[in-house]
Amino acid sequence: MIAFIFPGQGSQQVGMGKALAEAFPEARVAFDEADAAFAAGGSGSTRLSSLCFEGPDDQLMLTEHTQPAILTMSVAAARVLGRHGIEPDLVAGHSLGEYSANVVAGVLDFADAVQTVRRRGRYMQEAVPLGKGAMAAILGLDAEGVRRACDEAADGEVVSPANINSPDQVVIAGAAGAVRRASDRAKALGAKRAVPLSVSAPFHCALMKPAEERLAPELRALAVRDPRVPIVANVDGQPKQSGPAAIDALVRQVSAPVLWDAIVRRLASAGVTTYVEVGPGRVLGGLVKKVHKEARVLSFAEPADLEAILQGDK
Repeated sequence: MIAFIFPGQGSQQVGMGKALAEAFPEARVAFDEADAAFAAGGSGSTRLSSLCFEGPDDQLMLTEHTQPAILTMSVAAARVLGRHGIEPDLVAGHSLGEYSANVVAGVLDFADAVQTVRRRGRYMQEAVPLGKGAMAAILGLDAEGVRRACDEAADGEVVSPANINSPDQVVIAGAAGAVRRASDRAKALGAKRAVPLSVSAPFHCALMKPAEERLAPELRALAVRDPRVPIVANVDGQPKQSGPAAIDALVRQVSAPVLWDAIVRRLASAGVTTYVEVGPGRVLGGLVKKVHKEARVLSFAEPADLEAILQGDK
């Protein structure tokens, strides 16, 4: 069985998707559709495809640009795979990547998703003033140890696990001071390292509740369909097989942790043996191998990647 897994924020890079759009008409069409949706959402003269292909980097890094850009690159890549007969049995995405999964599974219209994730990015950025929140990756300490570190360091402020990525990698998020204290406490409890992350907001923690409350009615107002293949959700690591359940998972994930470790375990238990990371970067593939060591992990971000995937499907 094959699972498509879709990356989240942090995997963006200037130039992404350009070679795909030049090589495959269906990828070019996806970028054209995204440009139209982006313009309809009030982007002025900014073209999403230009941000992806040419930057500048500081504009691509703006959260409200980054999120639709990664979504578009991922959907374009998935369309190329589909055109070559490569289809998933299940899908999942890391944070923002769950929107890509919902588009590819047929729950959301692509144009609706482009506009929604742009607003999602804006709402998340506006939920916490710049510099007041932080995130850090805790390496070499299990999730229970990280939770303990957060509880003991909170001192009345928000800090909690935000991404449970693998048995020995947990990202925390919250108020900047609390994240620093929890990082120190985690090292005292045995963590090998605590690495501050360069992010614009503390994603997937209680500080994102205002963003969740703004986004929820917009998500629930969208036209949705039941997915063609199950979507294993961030919020609980369980497959969603109806449109309303998939949307509810997207609402809840704004302020809830990403349970990536649980997602991979669920995919493996369902019989998945091949994971294709669809979109920019190779972060998720590395995390999959930490959880499902016997898995075949492939990625598709460039035309040259296609042959390995076609061979792997035989």
